Amino acid sequence: MKAVIEGNNPGRIYVDDPDCPKSGLIWLGNHDGFFFIGDEENEGFNKEMNDFIDQEILPEAKKLKINHFIAIGHHSRWEKTIETIFENRDMKKSNQNVYQMEKRLSSDEDEPSIREDDRVFKMSKELYDNKGDSLDNIEFLRSKLLEFWTTPEDFFQKGFGYGVIYKNRIVSLCFSGFVAENVHGIDIETLEDHQGKKLGQIAAHRFVKECVRKEMIPYWDCEEANKPSNAIAENIGLEKSFEYMVYIFPIQ
Repeated sequence: MKAVIEGNNPGRIYVDDPDCPKSGLIWLGNHDGFFFIGDEENEGFNKEMNDFIDQEILPEAKKLKINHFIAIGHHSRWEKTIETIFENRDMKKSNQNVYQMEKRLSSDEDEPSIREDDRVFKMSKELYDNKGDSLDNIEFLRSKLLEFWTTPEDFFQKGFGYGVIYKNRIVSLCFSGFVAENVHGIDIETLEDHQGKKLGQIAAHRFVKECVRKEMIPYWDCEEANKPSNAIAENIGLEKSFEYMVYIFPIQ
């Protein structure tokens, strides 16, 4: 959310009053949710929200083939308000855990072992361009970065990342999905046929080590029910910092 406000990552910001806003809605550029910010007791803003979604958000969502509205409150006081605003929607909720670095990695011994045919790499513009066609699935990397960043240049200027290559194919990635000041929101993706081999953990470990070295804060956000994602966070030295509620309902 802060990354969108600071102009680092793409997104859309809607407010009740452009000159003197009290409440707002931020649509993340990777279409991963809508953040409610500001005054949760703004009656005019809250009363118009359902119509605004149906008339303004829904047409855009259809173009982007988005079928669900994901609502998140910037602070916990929004939770009751969100439940009230959308009480007539078929809404479900889940708990999200947020992990951050609370202690330094102890040593290289904490890094998972890597298979003989795997190779860890740091993301670079040269690798992204793949001019020698040395990587068979470079679109995996390109598409993931452009889910979060307007251009690859934006990413390489403000973020960084690591990955794992297996036999000329990128099989796992860990990179800065969002950046706000010195906080780097982590995104991890491993190809389905390579999951369960701790490749995401290997890439994430390298990512966190660089954060520590450069005095940046790694930020990992995942659903409480997603046990593998929570395990990765704990295994790379992150500790649970706080939790929040996420609400989701279909829009058609």
